[in-house]
Amino acid sequence: MAESHATIAVEVVHVGPDKVWSRTLELTAGSTVRQAVDASGFTDARPDVNVADDMLGVFGHRTGPDQVLHDGDRVEIYRPLALDPMEARRQRARTGH
Repeated sequence: MAESHATIAVEVVHVGPDKVWSRTLELTAGSTVRQAVDASGFTDARPDVNVADDMLGVFGHRTGPDQVLHDGDRVEIYRPLALDPMEARRQRARTGH
């Protein structure tokens, strides 16, 4: 008898300043965030983006690369902030905006 392996569908996304990169994947149940990023081909498609462990999340919540995924999860690869939020507030306060 053939062995059946449960699978899950996940999406890996990165929103850059000029374009959105997205791939939907089917992975083995129990796969992690890091495995999804690796399987997506993102690092080959966007070698200019450093995928650091602290720049990953699922549905808007930062998570580690070892987080186990569930069917329907959206893995997000975040980019560094262009400006620290506190510094942006200081600049707005100085200019009165």
